[in-house]
Amino acid sequence: MGMARAQHRRFGRAILGGAAALAAFLTGTAAFAAGTGQPEPWQMDLQKPVTQVATEIYNFHHLLNVIMLAIVLLVLALLLVVIFRFNERKQPVPSRTTHNTMLEVAWTIVPVLILVAIAIPSFRVLRTQLSDPKADLMVKVVGHAWYWSYEYPKEVGGFGFDANLLEGEDQEKSGQPKLLATDNIMVVPVNKIVKIQVTAADVMHSWAMPSFGFKIDAIPGRLNQFWFKAEREGTYHGQCSELCGQRHAFMPITVRVVSDEAFQAWLTEAKTKYARLDAGAKFASAR
Repeated sequence: MGMARAQHRRFGRAILGGAAALAAFLTGTAAFAAGTGQPEPWQMDLQKPVTQVATEIYNFHHLLNVIMLAIVLLVLALLLVVIFRFNERKQPVPSRTTHNTMLEVAWTIVPVLILVAIAIPSFRVLRTQLSDPKADLMVKVVGHAWYWSYEYPKEVGGFGFDANLLEGEDQEKSGQPKLLATDNIMVVPVNKIVKIQVTAADVMHSWAMPSFGFKIDAIPGRLNQFWFKAEREGTYHGQCSELCGQRHAFMPITVRVVSDEAFQAWLTEAKTKYARLDAGAKFASAR
């Protein structure tokens, strides 16, 4: 009897130790493998956020992980207590208890409190996403099968260009990641509110940028709008996130966030490099 009790204790400690080690491993690995602007091999975490919306989503995601881990460990502990304390050998006469008022109140109130704890930051993220700040720059994005086109308003030059997948030697020379590089790049200034209006010319697509914390559907005949304010310069990659056909996997998105001076220099070059939109890009009314 004494040897069996000791084995049960060692087994319980092993399970708890394994759960703790797994949690520590996952937490540590996630922090280590987080990417910036593009995915990385063996990445388990979200890409590092560079906008307010993405930061709030990132923090909310990790809060949910902590809550889920706490619930899993609690349930595991209760199961172990039941297994080792109330088994047939130790409790040959089973309990006939059918109701316990305090327990019933507890398992009703505790889940409600957990849901409230989740709902509050969730609504905070939603409020940030649905806010409508005044735009410093508007860009129209049109999804095609299978590339993206970008149009800048006449206030900054009134031009447009297509962005196709960069392949082969051109991709290698660019130094950009495979299947995520484009021949032309959308450029925006850092710390400025950029609104994009998205639609599609043929079938449904979805413009998704993980580091900015959003994806927005491109639907023929419909204009969707979202905003972001990138707080860090760099090159960021995304992809079409709506299954749109044979070459859906070959519709990358590349956005370069630069300083105001670099953005003005790029505008000067872009006005001569890209096609001029005589009537200017047509935008829906927005603040």
